[in-house]
Amino acid sequence: MINTREIAAEYRLQHWAQVVQEQKQSGLSIKAFCETAGFQPNRYFYWQRKLREAACNELPTTVEPKQIVPTGWTAIEPAETTEATVAALPIEIGECRIIVDSDTNLELLAQVCRVLVSLC
Repeated sequence: MINTREIAAEYRLQHWAQVVQEQKQSGLSIKAFCETAGFQPNRYFYWQRKLREAACNELPTTVEPKQIVPTGWTAIEPAETTEATVAALPIEIGECRIIVDSDTNLELLAQVCRVLVSLC
């Protein structure tokens, strides 16, 4: 059975998505745009909030940790344990993990740790 309320709500959301897009493309402030379009800014903000809520409701509810990678970084799967990694020291900051061994450049390690702490 067709739910006419849902269809009407979807239509209104689509209409106001277009209005919000037109405001952004107009280069006018929201107040000036609303005056030109003939409605109050509070109506604009009401529908803008509704659009944001609708967009948030469509986001996935769960995100796997390996999908959360800072911009410019690459997710790497952990390597199999070898004798070289057994003697290594793992350092974890947030969801980032660094393996440090006797060959690690300590100055570079300090810089990487400062960057990771600033991202968390």
